[in-house]
Amino acid sequence: MSAENPDGTVCSDVPDGAAVFPLIPEELGIHPLLLATLHAVVFFDGSESEVVHDAAANESLNYIATYLQRLKGPDLKRIREDVDVLLDFAKQEAWPKEEQQFLQSFLTEFGVGQM
Repeated sequence: MSAENPDGTVCSDVPDGAAVFPLIPEELGIHPLLLATLHAVVFFDGSESEVVHDAAANESLNYIATYLQRLKGPDLKRIREDVDVLLDFAKQEAWPKEEQQFLQSFLTEFGVGQM
């Protein structure tokens, strides 16, 4: 995944090995905090160890999972719906299979809604 500026141009100063989630259009109506979370997860989980320290990334990912697992009721419903919209968008835009699989498994991998 290459890094993009908010205007859609490619960032040239992002180091090789940095994982960056694609820019998501505002028109999709996805909750901004979900998008921020997805971008952080992709960066921490997908970047090479030369870019992000593995132990620090794993600790951050564990905290992110803990916070996401607190979602309940209407918030959890909204997040599930937003992930479905993102997955439909990813399919429409012909994103690589690995990015689509990430979205399909995101909530399950982070234990969201399983309590």
